[in-house]
Amino acid sequence: MPAIQRSEFALALNQVATERGVDVSVVLETVKNAILAAYRKDHPGVEVEEYRASLNENTGETRIFHKDTDVTPPGFGRIAAQTAKQVILQKIREKEKEAILTDYSTRMGTIINGMVLRFSGPNVIVDIGKAEGIMSPAEQLPNEKYRLNQRIAVHLLEIKEGARGGEIMVSRGSNGIMEGLFKREIPEVAQGSVVIRAIARDPGNRCKVAVYTDQYGIDPVGSCVGQRGVRVQAIIQEFGGIEKIDIVQWQEDPRAYIAAALSPAKDLRVEIDEKEKTACVYVEEDKLSMAIGKNGENARLASKLTGYRIEIEPQKAQEAESAKAADA
Repeated sequence: MPAIQRSEFALALNQVATERGVDVSVVLETVKNAILAAYRKDHPGVEVEEYRASLNENTGETRIFHKDTDVTPPGFGRIAAQTAKQVILQKIREKEKEAILTDYSTRMGTIINGMVLRFSGPNVIVDIGKAEGIMSPAEQLPNEKYRLNQRIAVHLLEIKEGARGGEIMVSRGSNGIMEGLFKREIPEVAQGSVVIRAIARDPGNRCKVAVYTDQYGIDPVGSCVGQRGVRVQAIIQEFGGIEKIDIVQWQEDPRAYIAAALSPAKDLRVEIDEKEKTACVYVEEDKLSMAIGKNGENARLASKLTGYRIEIEPQKAQEAESAKAADA
């Protein structure tokens, strides 16, 4: 085998063994099998089980034996060297990808800043540093338009086996990205003094987040909104201002919690059936549309947030006053 080829072989093998942590014996065995496959390709009809390849890991010299007879064809060394080089480089790529996936697997569930790299059919491919993330249509915001080189935050969703091995799936439509953005923008949430108890989301349109604290002197809603709304606005702007966010205080009393979840509607009377997990909410007629929301969205998200099936009924103003007086 020519010296230059031996040098390339030794360099590639050294990369695998010392830098990538691949067992040399495993690599050599893989190379031998690849060399036998190359020999069989040039000699159709041979029973490959009767043949073996020897490979000198120091010199890179390769020989083919049929039982104990050396049948190495003239000039086969160059073919073997090229085959060995390809196999070893492939092993390097596999090991690199494995290491990258291992690194990202520990970060699943968090958010990361990325950049739109390209489009693959309906999927958006996002550059997330050492790897690429795949954002399927189901994880995209339905009314968000993506463009090349656009910088976006994404939620690291899962590693899924695809045609080319492990693929990192990312999301803009999950509840996880909303929780991650709250942790990024709101110190009290990041530190755990304010806790997110529930998220209900219609991605790209509206989201309700229930927050809670057991620490005296902290206003959980105010902490998340920030002075003049600066904190929540930073989150809204991450979605281009297209998704509204309602922040409500989680409460142990389900009636108070359901009333808060139906914000911005106010002056509600709530009757619940805890066993059936249903709630009947009475609202003044002129506030009915606000409680229900456009296409029922406000009521639907409040139901998801609280875990109660909510029915909203109109109530005349005088009936509301009577109810308030009775409660007092």
